[in-house]
Parts: sequence; C-alpha cells; structure tokens
Amino acid sequence: MDTTAHALARVRYAMPDLAPARFGVHLLRDVVYGPTRKREHQLDVYVPTRAPKPLPVVLYVHGGGFSMLSKDTHFVMAMAFARRGYLVFNINYRLGHKHPFPEPLEDAIEALHWVHRNAPEYGGDRDRIALAGESAGGNLVAAMAVASSARLPEPFAARLFDANIPLRAVVSTYPVLDMTDVGPMMAHERLPFWAQRLLYDVGSAYLGHEMFDGTRTAPLASPLLLLERGLVELRRPLAPFFLSVGTRDILLPHAKRMKTVLDRLGVQNELFIAPGEIHGFDAMVWRPAAREKWARMHEFLEPHMASRAADVANF
Repeated sequence: MDTTAHALARVRYAMPDLAPARFGVHLLRDVVYGPTRKREHQLDVYVPTRAPKPLPVVLYVHGGGFSMLSKDTHFVMAMAFARRGYLVFNINYRLGHKHPFPEPLEDAIEALHWVHRNAPEYGGDRDRIALAGESAGGNLVAAMAVASSARLPEPFAARLFDANIPLRAVVSTYPVLDMTDVGPMMAHERLPFWAQRLLYDVGSAYLGHEMFDGTRTAPLASPLLLLERGLVELRRPLAPFFLSVGTRDILLPHAKRMKTVLDRLGVQNELFIAPGEIHGFDAMVWRPAAREKWARMHEFLEPHMASRAADVANF
C-alpha cells in the first residue's frame, strides 16, 4: 500500500496542472529539521507568494497508521492550506513498527520547535502557529496540544511545555485518539477482516501489544483518554480544536468523545461530521463533502489565525 501510494503521488503531483507556482506557492523540498539528514527528519515548506507577510503558519503531520505514507503523499493537504495564504511545513517522521512510541511524537515535537525557531526565515509569524494532521497525524497533533498545556513527566513533553510555543489552533481530522480502544474496535461484529487487520497494524505499529494497556505504559499515545479521565493538570488553556470525520468511519466515536471532553473543559471547538463519508474523504477534494469540510475548517481557523494587528484594527 505504501509503495503504491508513493508511486501514484509521484506521477500525479508531477503533472503541470498541479505545479505549486500555478497557485502562487513556492515549494522548498527536503529541508532538514531533525537530528539526522535522513528523509524521516525532513520537511517541505510551502510558501505563498501572493499573501501579505508575515504569514500564519501550519505544521502538517501526515497520517498512515504510524507505519506508512509521508509528506510526499500529502501534497494535496499542504496545498489546501498554502493556497489560502498559510506558510505550511509538511513533515516526515519516524514510523513504526521499527520506530514505535514515542519516536513519531518526539519527531513531531522536534519539528514544532524547529518551525517556531525558523518560521520567520520563510516569512512566517512564529506567534501564529496551528497544528494540523489526519488519522495518525490527528493523534500526534492532539498529543502535542496536550503536552503544550500540561507539564508531563516525559522529557520531550516537558521540553515542549517549557518552550511555551503559542498554538492558535489544532486541526485533527478523523483522528485515532484512544489507542486502548483499538482492541474493542477490532472486535466489532460488522467489521470486515481487512479492516480488523488495518486496525491491528495501527495499534501494533505505534505501541506493539501495549496498545491494550496504553494509559499505563504510553499515556500520551491516547491524548483523548488523558483528558477524559482527568489524568493531566492543564496549566494553560488548550488551543481551539477543529475536528472532522465521516459517519462511515470507525473512528467517528473518537471525534465525538473529543468534542464532549473539550466542551466540558470549556475549549472552543467544532466537530464537522460528513454524512456517508469514509476515512480519508477530505483528500478527494473534488467531491462536495471534502469541499465543505475544507471550507468549514478555513472558516473556523480564520479568526484564530488572524494577526494581532488585524484584531486591533477590527476592534
């Protein structure tokens, strides 16, 4: 699946009709953000050339069940932000099974530190940063949001809290937020075998068999559970959340539970539910449901990502 996805991405995104310059975007590929020069520690920078600077910033974290896909397969997601005037940093990170928790999260956090330091070099506003990701990436951005608001014992999480990076918003799309729920989801009587296998691969890639006891051994792997059970002390308000999912996605309950706990905590949020849609629906940007999701998301982000100068001007 991973090989096929990358092959299709290379062919499709190389076509002239998708050239970033056509949409007023300058693309810088394979910028190193991490401790090595390997592809897993590289990101792509999408710089809008027609929008006024400084630009609001989006750090995008791809999905793929913690075990496949990359920034290269998620060109369409990054472009959807960049075409609206966001400076986008679309990252790679280490993948399981070879690199289980916390390594993917450590890389995403390292990328956030790098973006906060270096965004001005690309015309970005380091005080206007949003996190965005889908599926496994939706988990990672939610975990980063929690670690930014609660000082946790893990050194990489504590370092993020101490950095006090201002997060304006979080976009978590059809996220897997409770790894301890993978087992019960697999046992659903109407779930086909191939879907059971995919779920098992997601859980085992990130946590191995510990996915059935994740709150004890890897609490940040299940950020939803931390919030639901009050297992973290929020010392700063959580950033506003935009959640989206389709009604035919087995992860629908995770998004609904996240909205419930965010409401309880008084965190501004919106949940967009697409009737009849499956996992990954928003990547099919030519379809009405995907277009509506992106429009609703941009509408949600706009006031949170506005510059302080604009806030004052509009007062």
